[in-house]
Formats: sequence, structure tokens, C-alpha cells
Amino acid sequence: MDRTLFAEYLTSVVERHPGITIHRREVTAVDPEAITIIATGPLTSDALAQHVAQLTGNDRLYFYDSISPIVAGDSIDLSIAFRASRYGKSLDGTDDYLNCPFNKTEYETFLEALRAAEPVASHIPDDVPYFEACLPIEEIARRGPETLRFGPMKPMGLTDPRTGRRPYAVVQLRQETARADSWNLVGFQNHLKFGEQKRILRLIPGLEQAEFLRFGQIHRNTYINAPACLAPTLQLRSNPRTFFAGQISGVEGYVESIATGLVAAVHAIDVASGRMPTAFPRESALGSLCHYISHADAKHYQPANIAFDLFPPVEGFRHDKPARQAEICRRALESLHAVTA
Repeated sequence: MDRTLFAEYLTSVVERHPGITIHRREVTAVDPEAITIIATGPLTSDALAQHVAQLTGNDRLYFYDSISPIVAGDSIDLSIAFRASRYGKSLDGTDDYLNCPFNKTEYETFLEALRAAEPVASHIPDDVPYFEACLPIEEIARRGPETLRFGPMKPMGLTDPRTGRRPYAVVQLRQETARADSWNLVGFQNHLKFGEQKRILRLIPGLEQAEFLRFGQIHRNTYINAPACLAPTLQLRSNPRTFFAGQISGVEGYVESIATGLVAAVHAIDVASGRMPTAFPRESALGSLCHYISHADAKHYQPANIAFDLFPPVEGFRHDKPARQAEICRRALESLHAVTA
């Protein structure tokens, strides 16, 4: 997906819509009597975050997340990096990734350099957690010599065309733009000094001459403790006229953020029309995601993407994972059709 084109298109749709009035100004508080959807994302302003904390009773609204480096496409050595998706699977029949393969010696050299790298001076309080699904690579490396090879650098399902064998480890690059002029190092978020990133990441086979368009960074991500304050309809339990959607509600991912925006909008229309909002079916992806963020353990809550383990289990497919997942999808669509027909 080209994020810039996607954002520009959606912005133009909203701007042209006759039923939408746009006010470009900072909002620091919401009217409790108005029907409001708060979807301010990971960089909610300090003033609004303080207001949201009062609304939700949360004393901590954020954790620390990290982003991966991006390299220029024409600086990748394609005599080393090869196109392939794991196990030959891709969304549209094409190979979605470029893969930079390591042998054992290259991996050990890279790991040693990474462990010795100089981090950015930290301004992160000790009691604020990282998001476990986006740990910096240097933090993963500290957990053991094989953790990267079984994490973001796992080589499973890939064959290096130069050797005809599976690499010892691999770094995958994901296309960032429609023009394929920039590529993201998948799972390579980090908190290292920029000079250290350039030096160490150029040890990756195929990136020896890489031009970095963006270095990895740590950033604050804001979210509420949704299980403690949200209903499955994404309404604030203490004020059902206020809704939360997107990353601030505790979901991860573009699709999930858009999906919760849709859910909140549907239920906001219900409230505006004098109807009692009804949660989406638990068997659907929308219902399962909203059930998770409203029913998870409030003491250990972390944001989540949609995943099969969020759905209610199905019987009879214990040893057949593909069939089990297919049945979950079939049942999810059936449940949605039943309430939207």
C-alpha cells in the first residue's frame, strides 16, 4: 500500500463530502452532551490526553512504540536481495517482499555489531512499557543469540536463488510506495543513533550501499485502558454519547483502526437516531476485535491486531488448521450477513 496516495485519496473524499464540515483546529476537550468519536491516534496532544485521562479514569495513556528504517529502492543490490513471499504465498500472486539473505558467519557478525551498538540517550521512563509486538531489534537481540533468527529474521519458507537453499537468516524489505522507490525493513524498528544504524544495517547483505530515507525511531503511542472503560459498542461506559476508535482505543493496524472507526460511526448513528446500539456479532472479526478491547485483562492490556485466536473457537477441526480458519471465516461472514441483510 502506498500510504501517501491512500491518505491523499481519503482526505479528498472527506473534503468533498457534502455532509461533512471540517474544522482544522486543536480540540482539547469534548462536550459530554454531544455525540463524539475520539479517534486521535497515537500522537494525541498533551492537553487532549489529559482530558481523556479524566474521562476514562486512566492514569497512564501511553506506551513506547518504534518504527523501522526505510531505504531507497535504487540503492538495494538486487544481485543479492531476491523477490519472494514466504512459502510462495502472496496477496495478489506477485512476490511481495525483497529478501536479504545471511549465512551463519554474516548473521553472527551482524548480531555482534548490533549488541555493541550505541543507543540514543533514553528519555523513556522506566515504568513505561514497550509494545511487545514492536520491540526494538537491539532489545530482541539482548534476549538471546537466536531470538532474531526466530523473530523478524526468520528464514522459514524462503529459498535463496543463488544457493538453492534456505538462508541462515533473512531481512525482509516491504515496498512502501506504488513506484517501488522506497522499502521498509520489516520488523527492524530500533532506538539506535542514526550513525550506528547506517553502519550496522549496511552489514545486511544487499544493503551495503543503502541510502536511508528514514532511520528507525522510538515514538510515543497513546491508548486508553479500553477494558476498564469501553463497552463492545466502543461507547464510554460512563458516558454512552462518547465513543473511541482507532489506535487510541487499543487496536493496532490500518485495517483495525478503520474498522473500529466504522463500528463507532454505526453506533453513533444509532444513538443519534434514538436507537440502542447493539454490538456486532461475537463470531465476526468486528465483533471479536471489539470484544477483545472491551473484555481483555485491564491490568495487562496491550493493543492487538485482529487474529484468529480472538474469535470464539469452532469445534471439529482440532488437527486441521487451514480448515479451522476457513470455518471461522465462513461463520464470521454468515454472522455479519444475519445482522446487515
